[in-house]
Formats: sequence, C-alpha cells, structure tokens
Amino acid sequence: MVIVMKPGATEEQIQHIVNRLHEFGLREHISKGEERTLIGAIGDERVLRSIPLEAMPGVEKVMAVLAPYKLASREFQSENTVIKVNGVEIGGNKIVVMAGPCAVESEEQITIISAAVREAGALILRGGAFKPRTGPYSFQGLEDEGLKLLAFAREKTGLLVITEVMSPQQVDLVAQYADILQIGARNMQNFMLLKAVGQTRKPVMLKRGMSATIEEFLLAAEYILSQGNHNVMLCERGIRTFETYTRNTLDINAVPVLKQLSHLPVIVDPSHGTGRRELVAPVSKAAVAAGADGLIIEVHHDPENSMTGDGAQSLLPGQFSELMGELQKLAEAVGRSI
Repeated sequence: MVIVMKPGATEEQIQHIVNRLHEFGLREHISKGEERTLIGAIGDERVLRSIPLEAMPGVEKVMAVLAPYKLASREFQSENTVIKVNGVEIGGNKIVVMAGPCAVESEEQITIISAAVREAGALILRGGAFKPRTGPYSFQGLEDEGLKLLAFAREKTGLLVITEVMSPQQVDLVAQYADILQIGARNMQNFMLLKAVGQTRKPVMLKRGMSATIEEFLLAAEYILSQGNHNVMLCERGIRTFETYTRNTLDINAVPVLKQLSHLPVIVDPSHGTGRRELVAPVSKAAVAAGADGLIIEVHHDPENSMTGDGAQSLLPGQFSELMGELQKLAEAVGRSI
C-alpha cells in the first residue's frame, strides 16, 4: 500500500501514519519528493483495510498494491488449483465438460439426457432440482425428488453430479446427493450461503452475478475459501449490459483476467451467456481458446417442451455430440484435451 501525503504535510502527520503502521506490524518506506511525501506500507497491507487512512490529517489518497481477495489471489498461490472429484480433475490439462438439462423434469427426461451426454464425452451431469426463477409462478424444480433423480442418473451413467443450492438450510440436503455444489448468479453475494458451503468440503462452482465486477466476484469466492473450503471454481455466465440480442453478454475477457488474478479453475457457461442455441458452439470454442478449464452446457432432447422455458439455449444431443468432437480438435491445438 502506498499512502500519498498532501503537499505541505507536516513531519508530525507523517510520523502519525508511521506509528499506525507499526501498530499493525508493518514497516514503512518513506520517499520525499519536491511536492509530496510517499509512505510505502511494507507487509500484508490488507490488515489496514478497515482503517480510514484517507481520513487522517495530511493524507491525500491511498493506493492498494495487494488484492483484497487474499486466498483467491495468485499472490497467495502461484500454481493453479486442481480440484479432484472422484477421479475427475478440474483445473488441470483436461478441459472438463458439464452437460445436461436446465432442470430435472422427470425420470425419463434425465435418463435420456444423461446417457446422451455421457456417450458424447461429458464427465459431469448438470441439472437443477431447486430452480431460482424470476417469476414466482414459473416451474421451480422437483426439489427433493429432483435430487433423487440426479443420484439415479449418476448410478446409471457414472457421471458426477452438479446442482444448485439456494439457501444455507439446503446445503446439508443437497450435499448428500451432489458431487459439486453450484451457487447461482443470483446468490453470488448471498454471504450466509457462501459461508455455509465454505464449511463443507464439497467442491463449489460459484457463478458470477449478472452485474458483478471481477473484484466482487473474487471477493465472493473469498468468503467460501475463508471458511476452509479450497475446492472452489469460478463460472463466467454472462453479465447484464445494454445489449438485448443475446440473453446476457458473455465476458470472454473474464477468462484470461481471472486466470491471471486467481489460481482457481475457470468454467464458462455459453448457454446462459448467450441464450441462443446457435451461439453456444462458437462461444464454447472461444472459451476454450481463451483458457477456460471447463464448460457447463445445457442439453435437452425435447427443448420445445422444456418446463423451464430455456429450450432456446439448449443443444439437442446430436448437436452436443458434434460440438464435443470440434472442441477436442481445438483443445489439442492449445495443448489440452477434452
């Protein structure tokens, strides 16, 4: 942290800042120029974030050097985190694909789709049992029965299961059935929920909020990490902008930015990111080229009759299989595999 003193700051004011730094176990580096004095705080500056340094006499501004998200940052851990879940590695050389319906609708539906995505090469089955919807009258999921159907599909196919948890009270229940807990975009800053999943040791996929900055996204991940759960992956799923042609604006920039700032695996959701079936494949390829560690893709065998209304962004099983073949070639081109 660099503390910039105002022109004409007195020696007494400078010494007061130095004394406060010492109180927090930090050392100072003072650089005096013709107009201003700069005080460098040497040590972990994050201990000062709760102190109103800018309100102190003689201080003009304060500039942070270290990221506020300590555990999620590359400063804390330089090597990539690789999450191991029952033989599947997320964050390593292999790009992991999660696929399935937006929501579990019936035994027949989840049986057909899970078999199709497994045959195409997916390793993880996605499907919502509890569905947060914008309107209260929309299909909200099969809840407990949906969890049981996901477990049934896992038994039949060997796929791992990822599904969303919506409240702290649901964490224990969902964790009984899911291999990976998903925190949806609407709950990215539900801090009590973040703490609750942080107290489990189940891997967590955290989706970026629709209006969240990169820093806010990483600070949300920090809540989970700070509770002792280091099995966290980040999911870029599109942000809300002025553009209305697509459902959201998928921030492809976020992939290399997150990889630069954080050691956590990065997943991309091209289905919610675009909302348009014809865009899912090209955006999936862009995500792989940008360095994503995984994809989460909606697949439905009968999207016209999907109960969630998300059929327009769901690939048919044949389209998903074709995309997996194309992604394999692209992954090899960037030194990875699918």
